[in-house]
Amino acid sequence: MDAELEKMVRELYDRQQIRDVVVNYCRGVDRMDRDLLLSCYHPDAIDDHGFFVEGPGAFWDWVNHYHCNAQIGHQHIVTNHTCELDGDVAHTETYWIFAGMDAKDFSLSIGGGRYLDRMEKRDGVWKIAARKCLAEWGGAPTESKVPPEFMAMLREGGVVARDRTDSSYERPLTIQPDRIGKNLNILPPEYEPT
Repeated sequence: MDAELEKMVRELYDRQQIRDVVVNYCRGVDRMDRDLLLSCYHPDAIDDHGFFVEGPGAFWDWVNHYHCNAQIGHQHIVTNHTCELDGDVAHTETYWIFAGMDAKDFSLSIGGGRYLDRMEKRDGVWKIAARKCLAEWGGAPTESKVPPEFMAMLREGGVVARDRTDSSYERPLTIQPDRIGKNLNILPPEYEPT
């Protein structure tokens, strides 16, 4: 492999490792997986979430307590991602969307913003060294038009849990044989073809 191609491959590899850190952070928070979340930060990192500014261990304690008590379910979704590489330091900006179901009244709230990260590669491993979480908007969506019985059927495909019993940890991922061929093709009347 010539030097230029090797440099490009190395840069692509670094960018993917950095992107994996961002995605693993979201999965760690949503699945309440302490080890996964902490693996995203260098031990001396600082996370500035506006109302909480602290290191990784304290951040885990705070964010997990918050989500355990404030929501019965939540998702952190990341979208646009830019990454400026400078040797073993990278500056990233990642857009996020958050959705959470309130534990008290079951209302759904959504919000969006950006993670600004300084990532550092230490001993060959990229992790967050500093993070600013910027919230830019928030609100409540309208009622879902998906009938409850349809939502119940959607949930039959796997276990949704805020821990390692969630189907995303299933290895190998399998489909139960008795579910194969289940195609109800039922639409609410307003979606039936005319």
